[in-house]
Amino acid sequence: MSNANNLTTLKHGEGSPVEGIKLRSDYLRGTLTEGLADSATGALAEDDTQLSKFHGFYQQDNRDFRDERRRQMLEPDYQFMIRARLPGGICSPAQWLGLDQVARTYANGSLRITTRQSFQFHGVIKRELKATIRAINDSMLDTVSACGDVNRNVMATALPESSSLHRRVCADAAAVGEHLLPRTTAYHEIWLGRERVAGTSGQDEEVEPIYGRTYLPRKFKIAFAIPPRNDVDVYAHDLGFVAHVEDDEVVGYNVTVGGGMGVTHGDPETYPRLADVVGYCTPGQLIETAETIVGIQRDFGDRVERKHARLKYTLAERGVEWLLEEFKSRAGFSLAEPRPFSFTHTGDLLGWQRTDDGLWHLALFIENGRVADVESISGLAGMRAVAHLLEEKGRGEFRLTPNQNVIISAVEEGDREAIDAVVAEHGLDGWRQSSPLRLNSMACVGFPTCGLAMAESERYLPDLVTRIDALLEKHGLSDQPITIRMTGCPNGCARPYLAEIGLVGKGPGLYNLHVGAAFDGSRLNAMVRESLHEQDVLDVLDGLFADYAGSRRDGEAFGNYLHRTGAMELP
Repeated sequence: MSNANNLTTLKHGEGSPVEGIKLRSDYLRGTLTEGLADSATGALAEDDTQLSKFHGFYQQDNRDFRDERRRQMLEPDYQFMIRARLPGGICSPAQWLGLDQVARTYANGSLRITTRQSFQFHGVIKRELKATIRAINDSMLDTVSACGDVNRNVMATALPESSSLHRRVCADAAAVGEHLLPRTTAYHEIWLGRERVAGTSGQDEEVEPIYGRTYLPRKFKIAFAIPPRNDVDVYAHDLGFVAHVEDDEVVGYNVTVGGGMGVTHGDPETYPRLADVVGYCTPGQLIETAETIVGIQRDFGDRVERKHARLKYTLAERGVEWLLEEFKSRAGFSLAEPRPFSFTHTGDLLGWQRTDDGLWHLALFIENGRVADVESISGLAGMRAVAHLLEEKGRGEFRLTPNQNVIISAVEEGDREAIDAVVAEHGLDGWRQSSPLRLNSMACVGFPTCGLAMAESERYLPDLVTRIDALLEKHGLSDQPITIRMTGCPNGCARPYLAEIGLVGKGPGLYNLHVGAAFDGSRLNAMVRESLHEQDVLDVLDGLFADYAGSRRDGEAFGNYLHRTGAMELP
């Protein structure tokens, strides 16, 4: 497959500043090694903060302390967020224990489950970056391509009814992710101490066969779904594969292209977009299909304006027919006509579920994905105890879900009682008492660490859910499952534009309110109010709940009701 990267001859000054950084980086090396050795500051050089993303981490600072440190004429409280790569969200008990140790030794004592089925560590300081990444590698995981202008962690449905389908789809997801990894040896040199291979000492001698010297214009996201579950929100991704099953076998995949959540406030040229279903491929065509779509975006994505650099804009402007013709010319085959499929929901079925192989799976609700020892919930200690139990038994695994929850998987019947006891002891059975609204909630990290956050998210949503639950009870809707998602900025990490109630940070204490998405993830919501304080949000929702309670059809979801009646188009 040809690598016609139109930026392999990029000159200084062309493209966005980040394109120049990538071009000059010597295949992602930059001056990271020198920066790590500089003890005069807790930060990296500015260019290296872009390159570090390809290695799996972001430079941040604790924004709660910014003003005080400024008054004391100190540099910001620099720290780093590190993200692991975990295709399909599958983690062995030994790996969980290793990451638990990383969290308690180098990070802030918590594990953060992301909306892309992986782990994040917060609060790592610069002098411990190398030790942290090495410890993650010691757990037989890595942080390569967890961030940056490359394909990110590949997602897959967490728990279908068929164990064999899950194994097959997760294996395909892992294979696609592995194939799309960068080939530069920079990661292993900088973090794991390996010598640079002889003959790769110049940019013209090293090769990135898929990405080229400047990689992709922006990040690229892939997800695998198994209908009727859409827990991965497959339409939210640059590229999606929807399994087509016959006689309990995956015989092919419908291909979706051009989804994305990121937006910039006040910029109408940016918008959330659902992916188009563009065709169908066989399992044997899967890798080539993924590489071809990535290559098209590599060559035609916007290299000048990063806000406009995602595949969703390339497809929206050039069209599906153009994409299919370009695909055929590169791959040498055409995608077939899509097969019919449908979804029913985007959430997780919490509690115990049994798959067709007779094994049991316990899905635990982890509010906003934060596994920590706090108040009545000793989540980190509890999950550590479960991991030890599974390791002693020599069976079982963990699956992270796209909804920031954890599934204790592949459990034998005889082990359920012991696991239930551990879960109850550590307060991890909260799903039994939580409302449907809370169980269908998600939030990004927001303050204090995310540099893009404009408002609170993870720390605030639980309290807001309590107040909204009171409104639902007032209208007799307490048992109604409604998806609610909050982000501290418009970039959409918690996929708020696919929630029946979406709250997007606009400023401290201010949120744009979006409502009306489909419960199955097949329709975006719409913004109905801008820059609302909490009470304004509650007042709007109070009126919508009243309408819904009085006029809904039997079994009609909240978002579908708003869409059908036009109630989401508030004056």
